[in-house]
Amino acid sequence: MKSHQLTRMPALGILWVLALPTFVPGQSGQGTPNPDKAVQHQHRHPAGGQPQREPLKPYTLPQSPEPGPRLGLADLERMALEGNPTLAQAAAEIKAAEGKKLQAGVYPNPVIGATGDENTPGPIIRGGEFGFFVEQRLVTAGKLDKSRNIVEQERLQAETTAQAQKYRVLNSVRALYYEALGAERRVQVQTQLAELSRRAAQISRELLNVGAADQPDQLESEIEAERAEIDLALAKTAQIRVWRELAAVAASPSLQPAPLEGNLEEVPRLELESAINKLFGESPEIRISEVAVAREEAALSRAKVEKIPDIVARGGLRKNRELLEAGGRPVGLEGFFDVGFEIPFFNRNQGNVAAARANLDRAERDVQRVKLSLRMRMARVYKEYQDASLTADRYRTQMIPRAQQAYDLYLNNFRQMAAAYPQVLIAQRNLFQLQQNYINALVTTWRSAVQIQGLLLEGGLEVPGVAEQSRLVQSGEETGADQ
Repeated sequence: MKSHQLTRMPALGILWVLALPTFVPGQSGQGTPNPDKAVQHQHRHPAGGQPQREPLKPYTLPQSPEPGPRLGLADLERMALEGNPTLAQAAAEIKAAEGKKLQAGVYPNPVIGATGDENTPGPIIRGGEFGFFVEQRLVTAGKLDKSRNIVEQERLQAETTAQAQKYRVLNSVRALYYEALGAERRVQVQTQLAELSRRAAQISRELLNVGAADQPDQLESEIEAERAEIDLALAKTAQIRVWRELAAVAASPSLQPAPLEGNLEEVPRLELESAINKLFGESPEIRISEVAVAREEAALSRAKVEKIPDIVARGGLRKNRELLEAGGRPVGLEGFFDVGFEIPFFNRNQGNVAAARANLDRAERDVQRVKLSLRMRMARVYKEYQDASLTADRYRTQMIPRAQQAYDLYLNNFRQMAAAYPQVLIAQRNLFQLQQNYINALVTTWRSAVQIQGLLLEGGLEVPGVAEQSRLVQSGEETGADQ
């Protein structure tokens, strides 16, 4: 509606502009008509001076008005820890490593068999010799203990991988929880905008029917109402998408969107140096790389003693039916034994020792690589946290309060027939867009904070230990092949 046409607005039109509510975000009674509210925001000019602006009040997100119990972050974390299959996979890896350790220390089985010789019938040999033997391999140089030590390091890696997976699951749940909390707030803001737009479009149609409004103004208000409805629908589908992801990570497919408890605006304040110190002191990724070094040291120690030969002892009893020269009697029972070992003349396991040394050097370098990689990732995530935190603070303390004042002033001028309704629509759209941007900045801040506090681990449904296992290097022969 053009400003010059407002001067001839009939009584119904005046009632319309007085009926338009002043929207005060974050306050009780949102969206209720209050025709005197906007006037309170406009200060009179002092004599010979400029108009005084009301001091800015920081914006606060509206809280959900839905009654009843609310779902908390602790509830979702409990669901994930109880049902997420990757944690069970990590626990199975620990059990598998314990089984391998047990097997690595088992002594070789003895061999028992039958023996026979000179079994050709004849008057002298009389059936020859036959009996049994027992053979045992005697492992030397502590090879079994060294093999067990290798697998013990793998068990420690499995335990650290399980700890890392727990961080990943919890971090995924926490990030999605704050994203769901933000989606809930977006739906609330868009619902308020849609209600306001629907009311304005309805009144525009009524004024058009009595000739108190122009058709372009009515079309513009209807377009704004449709835009608000679309944005509300998109906000709801985004909320459903977040809850579906949350249900997957929490291993609870039946989980449905529900009111959440928590304050999205209570973001943590994080310092870079303390975050880096915590990361280097507690990161499972660093611990896994350090255990990998210990494993390769154990593998090198095992490869060095491989050249020391094991002793194979064999002995038994046999019945010798060959006749003695004196007396013509059979020889009878006799014992025998064999002892032997391999001479490391050509094969001294020198190739596997060299490979184990190279693997140890690579594992030591990997510790440095992991630390540098974590430092680089922390720089990116902390920068994202800083930017989002600064943006959210500026929206809360400066931009949204100013947009609220602008909207109130335009609406007040419109009531006094000094401004066109499209100006009110533009100010209203800008106010609600800033609120949406504020919520987005808060969600980004929380997502970055969760990564920083969670040691930069993410991927709550990825197979545990894939990245870590790819760094494991098998040096020399397999542990079980040494037996």
